[in-house]
Amino acid sequence: MTSTAPHEAGFSITVEPSGRHFVVQGDETILAAGIRQGIGLPYGCKDGACGSCKCKKLSGEVTLGPHQSKALSAEEQIAGYVLTCCAHPTSDVVLESRQVTEAGALPIRKMPVRVMALTRQSHDVIQLRLQLPAGEPLQFYAGQYVEFILRDGARRSYSMANAPHTVAVPGTGLELHLRHLPGGKFTDHVFGTMKEKEILRIEGPFGSFFLREDSDKPMILLASGTGFAPIKALIEHMKFKGIERPAAVYWGGRRPEDLYMDGWLREQLAEMPNLRYVPVVSNATPEDNWTGRTGFVHQAVLEDFTDLSGHQVYACGAPIVVDSAKRDYVALAGLPEEEFFADAFTTEADKAIP
Repeated sequence: MTSTAPHEAGFSITVEPSGRHFVVQGDETILAAGIRQGIGLPYGCKDGACGSCKCKKLSGEVTLGPHQSKALSAEEQIAGYVLTCCAHPTSDVVLESRQVTEAGALPIRKMPVRVMALTRQSHDVIQLRLQLPAGEPLQFYAGQYVEFILRDGARRSYSMANAPHTVAVPGTGLELHLRHLPGGKFTDHVFGTMKEKEILRIEGPFGSFFLREDSDKPMILLASGTGFAPIKALIEHMKFKGIERPAAVYWGGRRPEDLYMDGWLREQLAEMPNLRYVPVVSNATPEDNWTGRTGFVHQAVLEDFTDLSGHQVYACGAPIVVDSAKRDYVALAGLPEEEFFADAFTTEADKAIP
């Protein structure tokens, strides 16, 4: 019989089908304990807002902390799904998460970084380069993110926009793409008063958004806005490793200027014959002279691919784009749910929505 009272040894969590297991101590959440012990559980906001950490509970009992219904609906709770970021076990628990494999997670570290360069990519996007401490490389998978730790303890998450092998190249460092959110505590500073040589603090790497290299399935790489950052890192990594799986990049923005590294992406096409690129603009004006695809970027994929049953999808960007893509690709195009990998860019405003 499984005990439901907290006990000093903690509760055991097993993740199927990988068989990985770990122990939750005290009042830790399942996700926090998994991250601490190097288990690659999927997650995004860590705050009950995005649903990225949703798992099926096969057995055991948990209590769920505050979360948003768009991240976990009442129907999903009844069906046995939990959000590991706000789930506290009250017994030993068995979860199902096909994203968890035998591969261990990389160590999470805090470190100071120095601003190397601030480059405007569009009116509201800055490319930020950060120099890591000498002799202290940050190990990460292409597609993961770091968190800035602000002076008041608040945190802001941004994906690395370059692949790990490029970080040591002189003048490169960590590359991040930041969109200005007017009134935003951090981005107002970045776009207003931040200077080169400024020292910031980061922690990472975080996230379960990285290329599954044990698959040879063709891929859809779906990005909206600065969700292109981790997609760029994946492309650099594929090029470096000589991965020749077919990959179609669909990048959406409101206006053409939102596709702020369009030129860079087109340059990659010449060197990567299995890469395709479809830019999609939703709100072009007459002066844009836009002649390309229009509408919503996730729908452009469905127009081109009626059957995604043999694909993997890597999606990054605004939560509404990521959520719509997952729902429609699974329901309308037969994408296996476990082949959808996502990193939703939840802002502080997103987290505040009930």
